[in-house]
Amino acid sequence: MEFVKQQATSKALADWFTGDVWWDVICAGQEPSRMRANLVRFAPGARTNWHSHVLGQTLHVVSGVALIGTCDGTVFAAYPGETISCPPGEEYRHGATPDRFMEHIAMWEGKGDGGR
Repeated sequence: MEFVKQQATSKALADWFTGDVWWDVICAGQEPSRMRANLVRFAPGARTNWHSHVLGQTLHVVSGVALIGTCDGTVFAAYPGETISCPPGEEYRHGATPDRFMEHIAMWEGKGDGGR
């Protein structure tokens, strides 16, 4: 067993997000693991760009209200304590409401090449 050294909070990649988003890496699996988990903080109105994950993604809302939009125009609201499972390959985006911060834990398996 080992305690994992915590990385510094970092600003999320501008080409993945619209608005101010910050994350803390919880887990960045080392081979053979592909497990990834980040605590992600969205400023009011910030969101991801449209994207998908080859092996899907799970979001667990910690604070605020998460808005999850699908390509057909449906928008779901998720509240603290709720968990959302996003299927493999489905295009979607998620972020904060216009007037509140939102935090979620994002969990996914990477492809093994550093991609989503």
